[in-house]
Amino acid sequence: MAMALDSALPVGRSLRLRLDRDELIKRGLMVVIALYLVVGLAAPLAIMLSKSFSTYSFNLANFEFQVSDKDGNWGQPVTAAALNEKLDAVPPAKLATNSDGRLQATSFFPDFSFRSPVKYKIRGTTSDATYLVGLKPQTGTEWQELTSNDFRRVMLRPSRALGLENYAAYFSTPTLFRSIENSVFIALVSTIITVGLAFGFAYALNRSCMRFKGVFKLVAMVPILVPSLLPGIALIYLFGNQGMLKDLLMGASIYGPLGIVVGSIFFAFPHAMIIISTALAISDQRHYEAAASLRASRWRTFWTVTIPGARYGLISAAFVVFTLVITDFGLPKVIGGQYNVLAVDIYKQVIGQQNFEMGAVVSVILLVPAIAAFIVDRMVTKKQVALLSARSVPYQPKPNRGFDTLCLAWCSLIAVFILGIMATSQFAALVKLWPYDLSLGLKHFAFDRMDGGGWGSYYNSIRLAALTAVIGTVIIFVGAYMVEKTDGFRAGRTAFQFLAMLPMAVPGMVLGLAYIFFFNDPANPLHAIYGTMTILVVCTITHFYTVGHLTALTALKQIDQEFEPVAASLKQPFYKLFARVTVPVCLPAILDISIYIFVNAMTTVSAVVFLYSKDTTLASVAVLNMDDAGDVAPAAAMAMMIFYTNAAARLIHLFLSRVLIKRTQAWRMR
Repeated sequence: MAMALDSALPVGRSLRLRLDRDELIKRGLMVVIALYLVVGLAAPLAIMLSKSFSTYSFNLANFEFQVSDKDGNWGQPVTAAALNEKLDAVPPAKLATNSDGRLQATSFFPDFSFRSPVKYKIRGTTSDATYLVGLKPQTGTEWQELTSNDFRRVMLRPSRALGLENYAAYFSTPTLFRSIENSVFIALVSTIITVGLAFGFAYALNRSCMRFKGVFKLVAMVPILVPSLLPGIALIYLFGNQGMLKDLLMGASIYGPLGIVVGSIFFAFPHAMIIISTALAISDQRHYEAAASLRASRWRTFWTVTIPGARYGLISAAFVVFTLVITDFGLPKVIGGQYNVLAVDIYKQVIGQQNFEMGAVVSVILLVPAIAAFIVDRMVTKKQVALLSARSVPYQPKPNRGFDTLCLAWCSLIAVFILGIMATSQFAALVKLWPYDLSLGLKHFAFDRMDGGGWGSYYNSIRLAALTAVIGTVIIFVGAYMVEKTDGFRAGRTAFQFLAMLPMAVPGMVLGLAYIFFFNDPANPLHAIYGTMTILVVCTITHFYTVGHLTALTALKQIDQEFEPVAASLKQPFYKLFARVTVPVCLPAILDISIYIFVNAMTTVSAVVFLYSKDTTLASVAVLNMDDAGDVAPAAAMAMMIFYTNAAARLIHLFLSRVLIKRTQAWRMR
């Protein structure tokens, strides 16, 4: 009977879970932040990629002229191509140009005179043919009549085509192609030396009982607080043509690969040290006890236990350093001399030659090693996490006077190197006229008398850093929260994660150039922000998005997943849980994200060097401009101002962390 009733029932619609209001809001916020990343990163990169395949040339067949006589009688229409074939006014080699190319129409009329009563007509033979009359663009096939005086202001504009000609031109130009070899060579040498030095430093901190560990950790972090241009300036004062220690080089020049490598070691060292130190800190004491019970020597234990245990950290550090060095612009620009590298080539092509298409080509080439290193680093990082075990016993070093003394000496040498670079830069900022007047003074801090934007650039940097720290932290943390706490929506969360990880693989120079192509287009509705502080904020947040996102995710994963169901059962909206529980619990991570963005916004050069205007010059860019103008000492002074500001920000961050965390993290102390 029951079976008969069941068969008689009509087939209903399948049940679907209905999204509640909280889930709709979460997904909506995730989509909004994802759109920000699309507009701030994906779209500009796509436009830049298309620009790298774009070639421009003057298609003379697209323009047609008519010329009157003195009585106003019009002659037969004739194309610019026909005139050029007859007169050879523009050689074929000069027809190739860039997107901003202009060809004067009067080039095809050798007898032209702007005082002549002769009149001219011009039109395009195709609907997309473009020419300028003064600054006003004209398009179409309609005739336009002009006087001689107006016709002299007519400029033909090039036509666009897609192809591999730009790449062919790049790889067939030895001076440009050599930049790839130079960049890879510098990055490899710097990586090997930096990782070696950082491993020794981190090993001393984690495997010895030497004194002053806290001081050495503090000194090792100093390079993070300064722009990459600072070590270049300091090395010039130490080993330049009038350097204090130039005789130590025995005739070698600091301008070129030597200076770039030494400076790269300085600014990349803390990044490598942090990663390797983390890898060494998670070592398992039981492995060393097993090696000791087997009577293995310390040397054999080092190669069979220590190195294998830290190998993923070493590999990750190597790829991070490689990426930092190969994408850096400031240091090779200051001390590279005639030694070309990829990042500087982008700057030269865009600023020096206004060849934006070739700049896009170099940017795409620079993306390849950066993305490859990023992918390998992510794979290695996942394996590093997999090594952790709940039963692991933290390694506890034992006092050894000889070994501890050796570690202290090693760390002291590296600390002297770091502090020596900083002291030299400070000395350069204070000495009145090196090397003739070594008395000290503050005249180099009179930035308003120098090129580079004066004190206004310094205040602009503080404003930029503050805005990016506040706005960026909110965007990054909210985005990470939505990804971590949204139920379902797997495709959307995966796409968001990809967009959030992408900025780390994009060098600053590449991102800045991509912004030129995207936001400087008058057809773009967002064109209004170009040249304003807004675009600098957007670019800086996007550039440093990934590290903040990963930090936020790490903090959010530590929160028990039961909070959300409990809040839902109590009919509490998610935003109350977010404000009352999530934010207080994750406050240490939020503060870390904010100070990370602030410091990097103060020191960044490559990401903003193409985007500032006369009203938005920045301190880091002012260092570059003053150095270009020959004001090296004021450049050092501005670099030190950046250091002072970041050091003060770190102290404020430390104070706020202690005060706020004490109030919001008391539960951790129980």
